[in-house]
Amino acid sequence: MRVHDLRPAPGARSKARRVGRGIGSGRGKTSGRGHKGQKARSGGGLRPGFEGGQMPLQRRLPKRGFTNAVHKTEYAVVNVGDLERFGEETIVTPEMLLELRIVRDMKDGVKVLGDGEITKPLTVKAHAFSDQARRKIEAAGGKAEVI
Repeated sequence: MRVHDLRPAPGARSKARRVGRGIGSGRGKTSGRGHKGQKARSGGGLRPGFEGGQMPLQRRLPKRGFTNAVHKTEYAVVNVGDLERFGEETIVTPEMLLELRIVRDMKDGVKVLGDGEITKPLTVKAHAFSDQARRKIEAAGGKAEVI
């Protein structure tokens, strides 16, 4: 294949609309611009964002930070108190939590929070831990492992 062999895909390019070529063309006389008015004039038209004198949207909105919630990491939350049901020396994994319906939906991972008390030494594997949860698990003699 050479550069001179390259062609746009069939139907990708349409012919330019020839306006002002007589009444029979369907786009004669006013050439699709209607009658009179600012938009009918040569060079006429409004700048992008102009709202007829009303304060435009880009000036009405506050200019501060913006957080795109679409790409936010959303964790399924488990509290330390919920882990008390497991036996000593158990290795707690997200799959186990899903199986026992402690977590209903995995979302982007499991985060362990520090609400409640834990007395048994467990090895907890999760995607994130709060500081308090990590302290409580380790104080009970367990381990908090980030996956």
